[in-house]
Amino acid sequence: MQENETIEEDKDGYEHYRIKVDPGQTSMRIDVFLAHRLGNKTSRTKIKYAAEADCIRVNEKPVKVSYKIKPNDIISIVLPTPPPPECEPEYLPLDIIYEDQHLIVINKPAGIVVHPGVGHYHGTLVQGLMWYFNQLPATEGNEHRPGLVHRIDKNTSGLLVVAKSELAMVKLAKQFYEHSIERKYIALVWGDVKQDKGTIVGNIVRASQDRKVYTVSKDPQQGKHAVTHYEVLERFGETTLLSLQLETGRTHQIRVHMKHIGHTLFCDENYGGHKILYGQVTQRYKQFIENCFKICPRQALHAHTLGFMHPQTHDKLYFEQPLPQDMQNLIQKWRDYKTHTLH
Repeated sequence: MQENETIEEDKDGYEHYRIKVDPGQTSMRIDVFLAHRLGNKTSRTKIKYAAEADCIRVNEKPVKVSYKIKPNDIISIVLPTPPPPECEPEYLPLDIIYEDQHLIVINKPAGIVVHPGVGHYHGTLVQGLMWYFNQLPATEGNEHRPGLVHRIDKNTSGLLVVAKSELAMVKLAKQFYEHSIERKYIALVWGDVKQDKGTIVGNIVRASQDRKVYTVSKDPQQGKHAVTHYEVLERFGETTLLSLQLETGRTHQIRVHMKHIGHTLFCDENYGGHKILYGQVTQRYKQFIENCFKICPRQALHAHTLGFMHPQTHDKLYFEQPLPQDMQNLIQKWRDYKTHTLH
């Protein structure tokens, strides 16, 4: 990264660059300047699409690719996160909620990794989408390459939108950047959450002791700004069912924020939710909890709703996906437990 340049990367599938043009910079088209400045991070084609989506701004105003930069200009550009490394398509059954030539909405089951990475080279959602896209007839602008604009964790279920063209990818990434995407999750958390509604604000950083997990930073100058809103749906005494709305989309955000306020997600192994955190640990209660863990052996978190503006038609799209069977069974078990405890 050069001097006078900052970059913000996000789990929500975008990279935001802020560049201050040097005082001695000669005049040139902004697409040429950005292609040179960002190098292999992007291409002239991606820059063109970014301009079409109003994702390139100079001194806070959107510009076209023909704009001639001037010394001391402040350039802001939002680009989709680069695609994952090259990988082989693999057949994977897909639960497709909606599809057109620009995008596809998937209901991802728990246990499926979204994209390939260390330790996950096969059976990922991206590879399944590549296989599926390769079966589709070629259409203009469809690159047969899934464009990830956000992700959900391996053991989280629910809704995910994937772009099918570069322009759709840029326009969706812009909505995530502007926090105009509507997303609600349903989670079962440990403990009786006192307030019926609340907002958690806390910058998220990698934990120093374990690089696989994250934590809320004690230093407000460090980490990525994160905001989660929650509302109580149902109380079971030792656990609470919540609806959570994301304002930002940081890695493990809901899981980290809930642990931060003392209400770790039920059965979230990475954050300690796979142990008994609330309740009197009698033999009967211990057996009940172990049975709950068997019913839903993953963090009890589901991406329930997803709303956004269609990148081409600009129509508002809204999707809602019911809880998967494992979470339904888990919640019913807690309802029965509460009923028997009160009587």
